[in-house]
Amino acid sequence: MATVVFEVFFGAFWDIEVLIHHGGTEDTEKYFCVLIFMTKKLIHSWSYEIIGCAIEVHQHLGPGLLESVYEACLQHELTLAGFEVQRQGKVPVHYKGLKLQADLRFDLLVNDTILIENKSVEVIMPIHKAQVLTYMKLLQKPKALGFNFNTANLNSQMFSLVNELYSTLPEE
Repeated sequence: MATVVFEVFFGAFWDIEVLIHHGGTEDTEKYFCVLIFMTKKLIHSWSYEIIGCAIEVHQHLGPGLLESVYEACLQHELTLAGFEVQRQGKVPVHYKGLKLQADLRFDLLVNDTILIENKSVEVIMPIHKAQVLTYMKLLQKPKALGFNFNTANLNSQMFSLVNELYSTLPEE
């Protein structure tokens, strides 16, 4: 099963799950699509599950490791939970018709909808959240979650951000 999320009509998101019918040949494969309209409720549900995966990683590993270790383990945990996860993808920068070749990269992107920022720092600073909001804007993603794994209690060092794109989504 492959999941693709794309933008259609007035910025609304559709999640399309494509199930390949096993009865056809390579040339005559039949596809069945299930359309799920992207809603705040769906994003909230995914966020809850993502937070659970991050807590699992933190409970298993504990604090004090490199950010890249937590990132790889969280990607694995999210994949085990059935999410589509991209890691270290490029963040495009366009400025007044100029496409910059900046080497900006996000940590994780879940179901092409929720941006994940992983940290292993003493404390989350306002600039960390500002950077995530900018990445959300550049990537046109409605929600982000941030986790600082360098803490005894992950719940005290996580954050959730939404932007104007989120506000345009229907509740259910």
